[in-house]
Order: sequence, then structure tokens, then C-alpha cells
Amino acid sequence: MNTEHFKIAVIGAGHAGIELLQKLFEAEFVDIVGVADTKQDAPGMLLAREHQIPTTTDMNSLLVNSSEIDIIIDVTGVKAVRDALRSHMQESGNYHTVIMHERISALLLSLFNGEMVQTKASDDFY
Repeated sequence: MNTEHFKIAVIGAGHAGIELLQKLFEAEFVDIVGVADTKQDAPGMLLAREHQIPTTTDMNSLLVNSSEIDIIIDVTGVKAVRDALRSHMQESGNYHTVIMHERISALLLSLFNGEMVQTKASDDFY
């Protein structure tokens, strides 16, 4: 494990994802290994490509070598995505990678902005 950099994948590149991506790109200690969204033209997908970060509309392609990822940030707010990520980690035996929930992203963005940031995620499924 590299303790000098965080290897991060981002799932969801809409409005919640782009603000977080901008902060991640500013951090010298973060390596973004890929960004996934169902929409090729989502704002975060365009931003990732500007930074020469691999993008995909199939999040499973990011998970092929998931044990090399330190943190998967899920900013989709979609229960099926959360469930699929959890299932993948269990089935692959990956005990290294942490899945970061959208509410944690909202907390971090709220701290960055100095005010509460709303997201579409629901706590009903956690």
C-alpha cells in the first residue's frame, strides 16, 4: 500500500461529483484512477477527460483491479449502485478498498463550503 498517495475512483460525475472532483484534482497526494457515470457528457466526465483521467459509462470496468484502489467514492445516490459496489467487494474478497458514501461526500463539501450542501442521496438504505 502506498502511504504517500490515495488511489481513488469516483462513481457519479454529476453536479455533486464535479465539485468533489475539483477538490481532488487540487490535492497533490491524490491519484484519481478513473471516473464512471452513465452519461458520457456528465460535467465530471468532461472534467476528468480534461485532466487525462480514464472515464467510463460502465462502473464495473473500474472495479476489475479494485484491490489497487484505496477509496471508491460513490456520489450517485443510487441504491443499486451502492448494493453493486458492496457485492463486488464481498465477492472479490477485497478487504482493502473503502467505499465512501455520498453523505460523507456531502459532509466534506459542506466543510469546504462552510455551509450545508444538499445531495440527492437518502439515508433510508444505510
